[in-house]
Amino acid sequence: MRLVRWAVLASMAVVICGAAYAYRNEVAHKLGLSAPANAAEQDGSSPAASAQPQGRRGRLNPGGPVPVVTTTVAPKAMPIIVEAVGTVQAIASVQLKTRIDSQIVKVNVEEGALVRQGDLLFELDSRTLRAQLSQIEAQIRKDQAQLEQAKRDSTRAGDLLTKGAGTVVTRDTFYTAQKAAEAQLESDGAVRQNILTQISYTEIRAPVSGRIGSIPNKVGTTLRVGDNAATSVLATINQVDPIFVSFALPQVFLPELRAAMAKGRVQVNAIVNDTVRQSGEMAFIENTVDAATGTVTAKARIANANEGLWPGQFVRAEVVLGVEPDALAVPTAAVQLGPQGPYVFVVTDGHVVLRPITIKRNQGGEAVVGKGVAAGEQIVVDGQLRLVNGAPVTVRPPAPSPAATGAPPRG
Repeated sequence: MRLVRWAVLASMAVVICGAAYAYRNEVAHKLGLSAPANAAEQDGSSPAASAQPQGRRGRLNPGGPVPVVTTTVAPKAMPIIVEAVGTVQAIASVQLKTRIDSQIVKVNVEEGALVRQGDLLFELDSRTLRAQLSQIEAQIRKDQAQLEQAKRDSTRAGDLLTKGAGTVVTRDTFYTAQKAAEAQLESDGAVRQNILTQISYTEIRAPVSGRIGSIPNKVGTTLRVGDNAATSVLATINQVDPIFVSFALPQVFLPELRAAMAKGRVQVNAIVNDTVRQSGEMAFIENTVDAATGTVTAKARIANANEGLWPGQFVRAEVVLGVEPDALAVPTAAVQLGPQGPYVFVVTDGHVVLRPITIKRNQGGEAVVGKGVAAGEQIVVDGQLRLVNGAPVTVRPPAPSPAATGAPPRG
C-alpha cells in the first residue's frame, strides 16, 4: 500500500509540473512578472533575432543605453584590388661558363658585386691562341705576296698572247695560279677570324647588368668545355633592376584583368612588409589556365633600383584593376559575423537595428559593402558586445590614441 501511495503522489507531481510549464506565461502575467521574451524572440521567427549570434537574444539591456562609438557611412573612391601571393624572379638569370679549354689567370670581380653589361669579369690563358694568331697572320702576308706575283704572271702571259709570243695554255695556267692564291688568302683570313673569336672567349664579360652570385672557381682553375659539374659554372648573374614578380590569380578575375590591360597600364604593388612597398605594372599573362588549380600565372615588372626586392623572395602582390568612384566602405571593426552572414548595427533614433550586409571585398582595414547600408547612416564601430537588435544606445566619442595623448603604447 505504501508503494501505491508513493506512485500516486509522484504521478500528481509530474502532472502539476507539466501544467505549470505549459501555462508559465499566464501564471507570470497573473503574478505581475515580466515574460521571459516575446514570441518572435522565443521561436526565432524574427529575421533579426535569427541573424544575431547566440547570447544576443535576451532582454534589451536592462542596465540602460549602451555607450557605443559610431561612424557615418560616406561614399568615396576605392581602388579595385585583387591580392595574391607572389614570388620575386630575376628578369634574366645568366650562368657564366667557359667556351674553350683554358685556365683562369685573373678574376676581376668580387662575389655578390653589382656588375654592368660589358664589364670584364674573368680572364683566361690566351698565350697559345695568340701564338696561333701570329702564325696565321704571317701566313696571310706570305699568301698576299704570292697573290701579287700570280697577278703579275697572269698579266704578263696575257700581254704575250696578244703579241703572238705566248700560248693560251700558258696564260690559263698563270690565271689559275692567281685564283688559287686568292682562295688561299681567303682561307687564311677565315682561320684568323676563328682564332680571334676564340681569343675573345678568354675574356668573359657580363652579358647583362645585375648582381653576381658566388664564384667557386679561383685563379689557376683549369676549365673544360665538356665539364658538366656544378663547379663548371663560373658565376650566375641575376638582373635585379627591373625585376619580375610572378603570381597566380583565380580565373574568375581573368576577364577583368584583360579588360584593364586593354585600356592601359595596370598597376601592381609588391609588398614585402609595412615599410617596403614598390609599384610597377602588369607585364605578362600566361596563355593557358592551370586546369588543376583554376588559376592563371601573371607577371609584373617592378622598378628595383634600391634592390628592395630579391630573387626568390615571397611578397604580397596587389593588382589594381581600377577605381570604384562611389564605393560604400565601412571599417572592418564594424562588421560582425552571424549564422546568416555579416551584419552591422545601424543607429536610428537612439536605438540600433541589426542590418545584414553583403561585402564585395576587404582592403586596407575597410570592407566595401555591396548592399545593406546607405550613405549617411551611422553604424557602430565599437561596443557591439552588449548590443542586441533594438537596444537603446548613447553615442560616445572614440578613445584618443596613445600618439594623440602622448602616452606610451601598451606593450
